[in-house]
Amino acid sequence: MSLVDRTLRCAVAAAVLAAGAFGWSAAASAQAVVIRSTGPSAAAYPMGRKLPAGASVTLKAGDQVTVIDQAGSRVLSGPGSFKLDSAVNRDAGGTNTALAALIARGGARTRTGAVRGETEVPTEAVRPDNVWYVDVSRGGTVCIADPAQVVLWRPNRAETGNGTLYGADNTPAEVTFRAGSAIKLWPIATMPVVDGQTYRFTSPVGQTVKITTRLLGDVPEDPVAVAAMLAEKGCSAQIEVLASAPAASE
Repeated sequence: MSLVDRTLRCAVAAAVLAAGAFGWSAAASAQAVVIRSTGPSAAAYPMGRKLPAGASVTLKAGDQVTVIDQAGSRVLSGPGSFKLDSAVNRDAGGTNTALAALIARGGARTRTGAVRGETEVPTEAVRPDNVWYVDVSRGGTVCIADPAQVVLWRPNRAETGNGTLYGADNTPAEVTFRAGSAIKLWPIATMPVVDGQTYRFTSPVGQTVKITTRLLGDVPEDPVAVAAMLAEKGCSAQIEVLASAPAASE
């Protein structure tokens, strides 16, 4: 094969890869994802459903559907019809900032319950403040962005908490949350995180839960793409964390 032919083939391959990457990016930006749904039309708009750009959502009285798109997240309240064009007239700055914080990655953020200025961090919360934290009170299928640093999360941080994580072979690994902290790193040194494996977590103060891990490849930084990926993998508890972000109402 001549140098020209090799160069041309490499250029074509690079173009194909670029087109694939652009295709995913375009698909992510050209859709909305349902992250919460209640009311008579909930079955038609289940959590995790992807909606194409320009789609219309028709709701009945009593319906509330929360969607996330490139303009942020918003709550659609029926009755009415709403077009998902990512160009609605709303202030998306606050919702986008909140969504970005929820999907942020990179070291575990410690919450101690101490007073910071005039704000006191509550000792108990309903759900994690980061999509990538593993809620040991719920379990279920959990998407893992970085298997080298998996953060376990508990709802009540008031007291020291002890638990035990069991692998597929029933080997235990002790987990201790210190008083005032809601998070603890997964003991990967003794229990690696494996794709598709189910673990058990037990504690004296809660029910035993099963945690099935789904390792992700390249994790996008776009909240819509993250929501779509979580939906595809069946990580519903993490979609609920996204739904906890402030949303504009329409």
